[in-house]
Amino acid sequence: MMNSEKVMGLERRKNEARGENRKEKQYAKGKLSAWERINLLFDEGTFIETNMLLEHRCNYFGMGENKKEGDGVIAGYGRINGRITCAYAQDFTVFGGSISEMNAKKISNIQNKALQMKVPIVGLFDSGGARVQEGIQSLSGHGDIFFNNVKASGKIPQISAIMGTCAGGASYSPALTDFILMVDGTSNMFITGPKVVEQAIGEIVSMDELGGTEVHSVVSGMSDIVAKSDRECIAYIKRLLDYLPSHFQDSVLRKERFTYSEEKLKKIRDILPESNRRVFDVRQLMECLVDDGSLLEVKERFARNMVTAFARIDGKAVGIVANQSLEKAGCIDIDAADKAARFIRICDSFNVPLLNMVDVPGFYPGKNQEQRGIIRHGAKMLYAYGEAKVPKVTVIIRKGYGGAYLAMCSKELGADMVYAWPEAEMAVMGSKAAVEVLYKGVTSEEKEEKIREYEEQFLNPYEASHMGYVDEIVTPEETRKQIIKVLNNMEFDVKEKAFHGNIPL
Repeated sequence: MMNSEKVMGLERRKNEARGENRKEKQYAKGKLSAWERINLLFDEGTFIETNMLLEHRCNYFGMGENKKEGDGVIAGYGRINGRITCAYAQDFTVFGGSISEMNAKKISNIQNKALQMKVPIVGLFDSGGARVQEGIQSLSGHGDIFFNNVKASGKIPQISAIMGTCAGGASYSPALTDFILMVDGTSNMFITGPKVVEQAIGEIVSMDELGGTEVHSVVSGMSDIVAKSDRECIAYIKRLLDYLPSHFQDSVLRKERFTYSEEKLKKIRDILPESNRRVFDVRQLMECLVDDGSLLEVKERFARNMVTAFARIDGKAVGIVANQSLEKAGCIDIDAADKAARFIRICDSFNVPLLNMVDVPGFYPGKNQEQRGIIRHGAKMLYAYGEAKVPKVTVIIRKGYGGAYLAMCSKELGADMVYAWPEAEMAVMGSKAAVEVLYKGVTSEEKEEKIREYEEQFLNPYEASHMGYVDEIVTPEETRKQIIKVLNNMEFDVKEKAFHGNIPL
């Protein structure tokens, strides 16, 4: 008969590794425990834990007498929405979730297993950074994790959720992954904490001011999705995974069951204002084109003049890039270019077709943008579209002016099909600006006549269609049907697809 004391000892060690006796510390901060997060993430009863009872081996600063089972990280694999996925979760109640040589090895092991199995990996971050007591051993562990992030980049989806503090060098791992989620009120991410900032440069700043959700969702653009709670954050992770394949030579499964409300076809025509000088919310158009409830916006709060989102059309996953006239008239500035280029490369990495919705008057003008390098940043979009091998459908809604029109995936940049609405306008610039360039010495009456001539010539989709730059002019009501046709007839062999990494932009 098995020794009951030994069985009880094993249970005690397991409970310690899973932080069952330390949950109240997390609850006091409005957070779930690492083990609760793992259980929420995985389908019930499917999680297989790896290196459960691993411990650190540091003997400096009294650490030899201060060890915890598991060393502050839970790692393993199981099923999320029925699909094999790897994950790890940091436990802030163990040495502040700090990264040690050994728990870094645990994370590296599960990263390598994800690559070996060709499955996504999710990291749940809640760490104060490197374990100071270990010095270079901790830094070496960080280096291994970063290297594995780069090895996996573009090969398997990598998702990071900041569910507490993510400080110091540890914040570079999320930055190397495909998506970052944060939790409002409890998440922070920064390289240098408030105390060190004060000591180094005398600046007094709070954790939220340095790297809270507002900073990273609005200003820096690091955060893709902001959740209201741990539970909502994990729900978003599951939803995000639904738009991604297991690896770069796999396809996203089509949803066989979906709904599309036919009244949206009637609504779509009335969204555009009569005047092209008036703004409208492009997300309303997107909602009318996609399956009901399928739209998932990415970086919603950052660079609002560009909308990037996943959705499904006729059950098939797509990535949507759209100009938003509500912000900066839909012009592309530095942040919008970075946001779009990053999203395009993610979609291309993981075989998600791209739908581009164009209403762009140009790149955002001004000394600030030029001096900060709008040329270089705008070129990222050109490069991303030019490199992308996934099916690309472009719909010109209203304006398509200048280099920004090309940057939104014109036929020359690799669009497989280009559709235009009857309201579409394609030209180097708007009519007034063009006449100012072409007819400098004419009277105001003559200018008005020349403006009308220019508008008749270029501010419609027919000139571009006659020359082959537009494949077909369609009504708003026809657009969804045409997109579905293209998606159904543009199947491509993902196993033959070339691999490219997903460098942070």
